[in-house]
This record gives sequence, structure tokens and C-alpha cells, in this order.
Amino acid sequence: MALLRTIVWFAYFFGALLALSPQMLCAKRMKARADAGADDYIHRYVRMWAGTLLRIAGVTVTVTGQENIPKNCAVVFTPNHQGDYDIPLMLLYLDKPHALVAKIETMKIPLVRTWMKLLDCVFIDRKSPRHSMEAMREAQTLLENGKSVVVFPEGTRSKSDAMGEFKAGAFRIACKAGAPVVPVAIDGSYKVMEANGNLMKPAHVNITILPPIETKGMDRIAQRELAGQVAEQIRQAKDAPVHNR
Repeated sequence: MALLRTIVWFAYFFGALLALSPQMLCAKRMKARADAGADDYIHRYVRMWAGTLLRIAGVTVTVTGQENIPKNCAVVFTPNHQGDYDIPLMLLYLDKPHALVAKIETMKIPLVRTWMKLLDCVFIDRKSPRHSMEAMREAQTLLENGKSVVVFPEGTRSKSDAMGEFKAGAFRIACKAGAPVVPVAIDGSYKVMEANGNLMKPAHVNITILPPIETKGMDRIAQRELAGQVAEQIRQAKDAPVHNR
């Protein structure tokens, strides 16, 4: 059953992207002429695609705290990173159009890279410190221009319930742009694929969106402590009783 589900999932993954080619071309034209409705148009089809991928995989989701997302300013979302499903989950359940900071290997996937560029995603090569710094500066520019950004501070998937070290880059650009940091706790996404030898199996995922942390006026000591503070908040939210039912 897991193998069949995985085959169907990949067939939809690429088949839907091909079927959405007219919408992709329309989105490119809207972006080229700086149409004010371009972001909402793109986000609509990306959410539809991501939501169907989750349904095919049998993923159920409980989301709490969406009211914590500021409505009138760009923010840096900082989720922990358990698995590849974190990306469609963040596209679907964060209630505003936003970009992602994604690994540069994503650029190799046909059609996906085009939609990600339309989302204003930033591609980062973590093997190159210089490229990483340039990518984070690009993400900072998006923030300063009013676009929210999702950055996984661990930098890579844990493929488990564990959490890695939260690196400072996401918090540095938030502080420089004066943008709020919104911690997001993801619990259970690795159970969909990574825990099953990359075969798709149904799983339940809990997402907790925590209250925003304002960075405007934050002193240097608080800035240095921000990564550890957010990691601890996410750890506590992830391990709360609701996540262990």
C-alpha cells in the first residue's frame, strides 16, 4: 500500500505541475508587469497543489496559533525542520503569501524551480559561506520590501523528532530588517516519509504557530540569544501534551 501511495503521489506531483503550465505562464506574465494580484494568484495554485499532495499521502494536520501571524507586516517564520513535507505544510498553513529559503539542489527539479522563483524563493548553497551570505541578504531585501520569508534555522532536515542547532542567519536578517520572528513548531512530519525509507505513509502532523517576537529596538545581547530562545520555545511547544496524544 505504501509503495502504491508513493507511485500515485509522484505521478500527481509532476502531472499536476504539467497541467498547471498555463497558470504558470499567466503567473510569469503577472510578475513581469508587477501586477498587484500576482502573489495571491500564485499562492492560490501552490496551496492547491500542496494540499492535494498532503491528501494523497494521507497526512492529517492540526494547526494552532494562526491568530499569532501579524497581518500588516512582513515576518520571518522560523520552523524546526523534520522532513521534506515541512515545505508543503508551510506553504499551505501559513496564512499569507511568503517566500522560502530553500537548498540550491531544489533548482534541479523541473517546473518546481519555476514556481519557487515565482514565489520569490531564495536558493542557498550551504557548502559555500559566501553564497549563503548573499542568499540571506537577498532574503533580507524581500523582508524590507514587505515579503514574509520562511527560514529553517537548522538548515537541514533532522529526519526525526530531534532538533538540531538553530543557526543565527534567520534571526540576523530579521533584526536587520526590523521584522518580527514567528516561531513555528512542527511535530510528526518525518513520519510521513523519512521514517519509512522514503515511502509515503499516513501520519498526523501538529503545527503550532507561536506568538511573534518583535526585533525592533532589540539590543545586541538579546539578538545573540534569539536563536536559542526560539529553539527552546519550539522544543517546549513540540513536546507539549497536545502533541503526544
